[in-house]
Amino acid sequence: MDLKELTTFRTIIEEGTFSKAAAKLNYAQSTVTNQIQRLEKELGFQLFKRGWDAELTASGKIYAEEIDELIQHWNFVMDQAKSLKKEEIGTLHIGVIETVATTALPLILRQFRKHKPNITCHFTVGNTDTLSKALVDGTLDFAISGEPHSVPFLHFEPLYHEQIAFIVSRSHPFAAKNGLQLEDLYEYPLIVGGKNCLYHIRLEKELSRFRSMPFFYTVSQISSIPSFVSTIPSVGVVLSSMPLPEELVTIPFQLTDPNIPIGLLQNNQQSQYLTSARRLFMQLVKEQWEMTPIEAENIEIL
Repeated sequence: MDLKELTTFRTIIEEGTFSKAAAKLNYAQSTVTNQIQRLEKELGFQLFKRGWDAELTASGKIYAEEIDELIQHWNFVMDQAKSLKKEEIGTLHIGVIETVATTALPLILRQFRKHKPNITCHFTVGNTDTLSKALVDGTLDFAISGEPHSVPFLHFEPLYHEQIAFIVSRSHPFAAKNGLQLEDLYEYPLIVGGKNCLYHIRLEKELSRFRSMPFFYTVSQISSIPSFVSTIPSVGVVLSSMPLPEELVTIPFQLTDPNIPIGLLQNNQQSQYLTSARRLFMQLVKEQWEMTPIEAENIEIL
């Protein structure tokens, strides 16, 4: 039994006939027939009823239910073998939200390099919506993000909470005002992340009890919001972990629920078999938010 035979079996099921499967795989039909005969001989039972259409036998139907998992496991084993042969030379494709990219990610990468110096990491920075779509498409191995709403096949493991924060310049009237209410937001334009950002959606939900929405400017890269707030009389809406320049301050607005869960997001179909490099990076991510503040500070100054 080899991967070619398993792939041929799955293609016949998908295409419906041996001839169509042969055309898709660019094989001669005799090659497809021979591969299935070899597979049946190794298994000890017949997979297809003989005839024009590729109709599965009762045993073939049971085996077909396991074929995707078998192929996935085979690919995993081959990838592991290649990694060992190449001393784990490869690439991890990791998605991160902006606040993680600018704060915790460099520390995690430094720890990762101590163990896997030959593994390259490609980081895609985006919001949760963008990263979840990339996970579904299979272009990311995993992501550090928020929890997407109603996206099948994705598993979210929460690690910590971000909070929605409101920022203004030190010269802004709100900077010295006490007892601010959400209604006060209508006095100035809000500069917020894109409409599909989780915290933007949460903010709109909070404001939906009022008759109308404040005036919004949306910026896809939330790390640029402080620059706008420094220049334009406005209120910026960011996440609490974002570093702020000296000329900006956070102002208190009471939200019903300001917390945004952040954690590891994976595709369920890819999470069963993890390479050692991927498993290590994910473990370092978890450890980053299990640390006490003193432990984190010690790592930063090493």
